[in-house]
Amino acid sequence: MTQPESSTAEWAQRQFGHAALGDSRRTTRLVQMGQRAAEFPSGKLCQVFGAARELDAAYDFVESDAVCAAAIDASIGRATAERANKEPYVFVAVDGSSASLTDTQESKGFGSVGSLDGGGRGLKVISALAMDAQGATLGLVTQTWWTRMGAKRRSRKEKRRQNRRQKPHDKETRYWLQTIGRAAERLQKGGARAWFQLDREADAWPMLLALEQSGHHFTVRAAWDRLLASTGRNKQYLRGFLGKTRPIGVYTVELSAGPHRSARTARLVARAARVELALPVSKKRRVSLAVNAVWVTEKKPPEGEKPLDWLLLTNAPITTPAESLSVVRGYTLRWRIEDFHKSWKSGGCNVEQMQLRSPNAVVRWATILAAVATRIERIKHLGRTQPDAPATLELTSLELRVLIVLKTKQKKRTETIPDGIPTIGQAMRWIADLGGYTGVSSGGPPGSITLGRGYEKLIVAVQAVQAWEQAQN
Repeated sequence: MTQPESSTAEWAQRQFGHAALGDSRRTTRLVQMGQRAAEFPSGKLCQVFGAARELDAAYDFVESDAVCAAAIDASIGRATAERANKEPYVFVAVDGSSASLTDTQESKGFGSVGSLDGGGRGLKVISALAMDAQGATLGLVTQTWWTRMGAKRRSRKEKRRQNRRQKPHDKETRYWLQTIGRAAERLQKGGARAWFQLDREADAWPMLLALEQSGHHFTVRAAWDRLLASTGRNKQYLRGFLGKTRPIGVYTVELSAGPHRSARTARLVARAARVELALPVSKKRRVSLAVNAVWVTEKKPPEGEKPLDWLLLTNAPITTPAESLSVVRGYTLRWRIEDFHKSWKSGGCNVEQMQLRSPNAVVRWATILAAVATRIERIKHLGRTQPDAPATLELTSLELRVLIVLKTKQKKRTETIPDGIPTIGQAMRWIADLGGYTGVSSGGPPGSITLGRGYEKLIVAVQAVQAWEQAQN
């Protein structure tokens, strides 16, 4: 298990302290802003920085052309790689999203996001998020931002025709390739071993080849029933080939709720084989790529729900049923990046509420908040999955002292405050209680919104105690 930072100040120093911004004063300012954002996360600078002088300095920072967002991203990636190299290997979910931003006059330089009919404006982004084997967030490895300009309505047939004509470096595929390449390089430089996890968007020959050449493990959910390389005249496709193989076992996998999917324990029948794909790199040319394929289908899904059907392409070993199961379980961790997107965009950091006036300013502040969102997700996940671990895993001794006092003041008559150090599960529940969590409306564990609100109240109280103790000395 990785060692935690002992305070938001130490966390911010580790995340942002290596940013090469051309002037040490800028890096110091960045660390201070990162710490403040971790304590009071918000997309609006005015809700993070209360004092007028502090707010003006924050605006000057994010709007300065001397501040390179790539340098901030590199510092965050370095901190993640340092934390990741303590693990045997880390799962790295790579996924795309967008930040919908206010631009009613279309004067801020944003591009289209979402459906063209919706008229949404904002920025596109691809993130690489590192997790340990239990799914606890280790941090961001990198992000790639861009503005989608000149998008036009096209039929599906027209889109396919255009995609065939364009080379990878002329399509948005290039942003995926940049993200994968930069993430692989940073983790390798930091001495970490990655296992990339990608959904069906990555089932394209440029990305499959890039992942194969990255030097790391990868798993991609197949979007196509691909042609297999063969010397014979009869064409053979992947699903048909796997369907003729014997099942290697029946697995159970815990599924979180998702679009059109209930949370449940799914029973999956698995097949696995080594195959050689024939990738169409051009209209007249195919190249072969040897991969391992693991195909799982759900037995007896809940009534009214579509059974799970995952065809996973990987370079990880599948020589035993246990290794094949590792491929399946690794893919389920990909969903953790969706939790990160929620915390970052709307659940705690509220990136989509920012009112900044240029894409560059948005990226600078959003990158800082992205690191904060990974911290929120880590604390939330540890509280759910390792509830019996000591709360000192993520909270300082002063934070715990103040939290116990606050909880004692508002506890129910039926509640008892245990002696000694509380568990992280208890501490997370107490923080959520400060944020207004009752468990009545959701029925589930505390989310990032209530945890964020509670943590803000805790930090205000901690700062008051610090000021009082300093005045006594």
